[in-house]
Amino acid sequence: MSTAGFCVIAFMLTAYVLLDGFDLGVAFVAPLVARDERERGAVMASIGPFWNGNEVWLVAGGAALFALFPRAYASSFSGFYLPFIVLLWLLMFRGMALELRHHFPSRIWQDFWDAAFTLASALLIFIFGIALGNVLHGFPLDANGYFQGTFAYLLNPYALLVGAFALAVLGQHGATFAAMRIEGAPAERARILSRRLWWIEAALFVVVTVTTFGVRGIPSVPVVVVLGFLSTAALAALPAAVRSRSAAAAFAASSAFVAALLASAAAALYPYLLPSIAGTTGGITIFDAAPSPAALSCALAVTILGSIGVGIYGSLVWRRMAGKVRVE
Repeated sequence: MSTAGFCVIAFMLTAYVLLDGFDLGVAFVAPLVARDERERGAVMASIGPFWNGNEVWLVAGGAALFALFPRAYASSFSGFYLPFIVLLWLLMFRGMALELRHHFPSRIWQDFWDAAFTLASALLIFIFGIALGNVLHGFPLDANGYFQGTFAYLLNPYALLVGAFALAVLGQHGATFAAMRIEGAPAERARILSRRLWWIEAALFVVVTVTTFGVRGIPSVPVVVVLGFLSTAALAALPAAVRSRSAAAAFAASSAFVAALLASAAAALYPYLLPSIAGTTGGITIFDAAPSPAALSCALAVTILGSIGVGIYGSLVWRRMAGKVRVE
């Protein structure tokens, strides 16, 4: 039952990164894709129907962590209070930028919110990458599983490297989505940008992979190796899809790459939710953090039903908003 809960949370967070990842990426690359007011409006409209629904996966993932593994929730939300507050402010500024930029015709007003939109989204990507890097690296935890470091500790070189990799990956993901979703000149710029970002993404993929072997050791679990090959294959397929001008195929390859990366990270972490740094004890596993079997079963059933509901809503929105955005 604990393993099922771990898989459900991993699925929800992967869904969040896949879905909110493309609109974060679109915001990140927006200044390079859109050249004037109409094109910036088209870029924002391309993610308009999706972004708030995509964020539900993040909220649901936090709620699922509370219900399924309360000890890990208590440790993480108390130990990393400042980073969570920063994330909340960035999420608020991003949503405010999307909703408020059209309220006044002033160019200064619109430029301010456009800059807030891009900067908040880029910082969100970077911080999420740093968070993943720290989880893979491990934390200084005490015997009760509480974080004993400082905010500065979280900005270690490995975590910063993963943060930079996250910017490249989700920037690429957003560019392929923009090329698929928008018509005209912005789509062509997004396609060209996607090809250029691929080289940075591929180079950082090699560096991060090698560095991760140094941090966590060579993977011995077969599923991690298989997922590593799948992520490499998806990354290799991406430039061919971009060159063929098949925007949907390029977005599918980018999605497969992101999903395989996150699945391999989850498989490498199992059974830990909050691992300690190498050579120390105190890491929290799914077996340590789970409540009673009855409570876990009930929470798991509710979480799965809720995930199905969110998935149905998301699929209906995608079907309803399947057309492309025109600049005019």
